Amino acid sequence: MIQSYKQKNNLKENYDAIIVGSGIGSLCTAALLSKEGKKVLVLERHYTAGGFTHVFKRKGYEWDVGIHYIGEVQNPNAPIRKMFDYISNNKLEWADMGEVYDKIIIGDKTYDFVKGVKNFKTKMYEYFPDDIDAIDKYVQLIFDCNKTMKKFYLEKALPTILSKLIGFFFRKNYLKYSSKTTYEVISSITENEDLIKVLTGQYGDYGLPPKQSSFAMHASVVKHYFNGGSFPIGGSSQIANTIDKVIESSQGTIVVNAEVKKIIIENNKAVGVEMIDGKKFHSDLIISGTGVFQTYNHLIPKDISVKHGFVNNLKKVTPSVAHGCLYLGLNGTSEELDLPKNNLWIYPKDIDHDTAVSNYLKDNDSDFPLVYISFASSKDPSWQSRYPNKSTIDIITLLPYESFMKWEGTKWMKRGNDYNDLKEKITNRLLDHLYKQLPHLKGKIDCHELSSPLTTKNFVNYDKGELYGIDHNPSRFNQKFLRPQTPIKGLYLTGQDIVSAGVGGALFSGLITSASITGIDFMKKIYK
Repeated sequence: MIQSYKQKNNLKENYDAIIVGSGIGSLCTAALLSKEGKKVLVLERHYTAGGFTHVFKRKGYEWDVGIHYIGEVQNPNAPIRKMFDYISNNKLEWADMGEVYDKIIIGDKTYDFVKGVKNFKTKMYEYFPDDIDAIDKYVQLIFDCNKTMKKFYLEKALPTILSKLIGFFFRKNYLKYSSKTTYEVISSITENEDLIKVLTGQYGDYGLPPKQSSFAMHASVVKHYFNGGSFPIGGSSQIANTIDKVIESSQGTIVVNAEVKKIIIENNKAVGVEMIDGKKFHSDLIISGTGVFQTYNHLIPKDISVKHGFVNNLKKVTPSVAHGCLYLGLNGTSEELDLPKNNLWIYPKDIDHDTAVSNYLKDNDSDFPLVYISFASSKDPSWQSRYPNKSTIDIITLLPYESFMKWEGTKWMKRGNDYNDLKEKITNRLLDHLYKQLPHLKGKIDCHELSSPLTTKNFVNYDKGELYGIDHNPSRFNQKFLRPQTPIKGLYLTGQDIVSAGVGGALFSGLITSASITGIDFMKKIYK
């Protein structure tokens, strides 16, 4: 059972592994090591475990903060499904979202993303009958790029010496795709800007518009959803809850309200962690799932960070986009309120994604470059038994951290009237988008709460409130320091920074980190 740090007297002083942070990368690493008999301590500074997979409850409602849909889990033999089954002892269950998983809305036009590669292509042919050739080439490129991915990430688990000797041969094919922007690749097969805008309509899933994002990141997300989207039955908190049982089975534990002050390093060897209250826990294996900026800037001493070049390495990457999420609670069931299962991606008319982002960053009062709407209560078949006659909606948009910097250092829920006024203004603008799509919801909202980049910083501990760790631009994939093993003996990294954005990327980071630590081919073991 997940416990609070207040019960620290129950904790041992020594563990086989200590993991800082409890995002999905950390949880996956903890589960895999636990299944190998290691006693693992997972320390989470927030009052709830799970990182971006956690939920929060307010006024009789529950909201999922980061999971809105996951691909490839309906196929029992898909790697991501096999991994979830393995680390949860088959306790995680999934609900299919149906034939249409995403609707791309541009002005007054709507484009359905339907599940199944053949169906997807057929639908796109209907929308763009003059671009059948380009659509076929595009889908082929998505698969070609993804085929090169396995070796690229396998290289990250190689010992440092082997990586230096033969790593390039593992990485080179993937880098052909990752080194180009999404727009570069797609515009090479079509000049139809409307088609490009539609095909890149999920860019919010990785945070960068087409002229800035790496095509490899785009291809990974698109393929991930080709066979539709699913949602965890019982809500995303089931991920941490089921994995917790696996960690417990090897006498490990997840502890919340447990803030780590620093990783203890002696003679270039990680030997433990010191908590904010001075208490120490010891282990020869320390894994940070808190991201490279947090780990190298805050958790290890500055002189060590400089000595190993971490400070310089961090200059080669940039934090990803920050966001705001409007959480809505409504009276009535999803059926009564006619809420869809599919997500809505809403974009301004007559303007490409990159220009829309650029205009908005210059002037936050201009059109939102994207508005994403998700309906968790209609995706989860257990929802009504847990929250009868209630429903929820999440509305997400880009919110630059810089717009909120003047409230840095203020306390959550106590940031003052100016802050609340700004949030209310943003809330009303987002509601206008909701009512344009679903006008019958006017007057049905029971409660609302908007998170800002400062909220993300407060709970997830990213410096700039970033959503996806590091930007997924072409240069990111050339950074060889983004790997599990560090030059400090016994210190490893996990999480989306060493693989890629989203639950799938962070999940696989757990596998790569565990393989790097143990030398075990976990994928082979899982498929067995």
